[in-house]
Amino acid sequence: MFRCYFLKKILISFIFGVFLFKSALAENNLVIEVEGEASGIIEITLLPDLAPLHVERIKALAYDGSYDGVVFHRVIDGFMAQTGDVQFGNNKAFNRDLVGRGGSSLPNLPSEFSDLPFVEGTVGMARSQDPNSANSQFFIMFKPAPHLNNNYTVFGMVSSGMEVLKNIKKGDLKKNGSVINPDIMKKVYIKK
Repeated sequence: MFRCYFLKKILISFIFGVFLFKSALAENNLVIEVEGEASGIIEITLLPDLAPLHVERIKALAYDGSYDGVVFHRVIDGFMAQTGDVQFGNNKAFNRDLVGRGGSSLPNLPSEFSDLPFVEGTVGMARSQDPNSANSQFFIMFKPAPHLNNNYTVFGMVSSGMEVLKNIKKGDLKKNGSVINPDIMKKVYIKK
């Protein structure tokens, strides 16, 4: 009888743990609904243990809808797709001359560099020359880029939707990947 009771407690604890674990993971899944030449969903697993401040920022901007309607303003074939300029990159108030130079109304973040390499599907924070200038812009890698390792904060990895990412409208290489009539992040949210 004691053995049955003990096994029942273990089974209940296991089931509770699975649901709790699943819930914790769900709060770290960023979903991007892409619209334009590419259409579909990109899911990103956020890495709060690696870059807690950056993950917190991405979640805050997703929760308040700041990323909804923001364009992929810089897309370089074989390298990466950049987005997240909530100041100048929203498709309703798009400023082609300033996009890529803005951020959010929140303060810049200190770097959280790690040894996680920039490979296909890595998501990193964009910044200026100052390592502590990341704010809202981020980029997603098409291919490995070892020259970025330990120089930019990694905060996530694409878990599904690489085919959508690879179909995003590319920019002009002569203009540093600047995109005319860019694809947009129609909606960005945290999957619950």
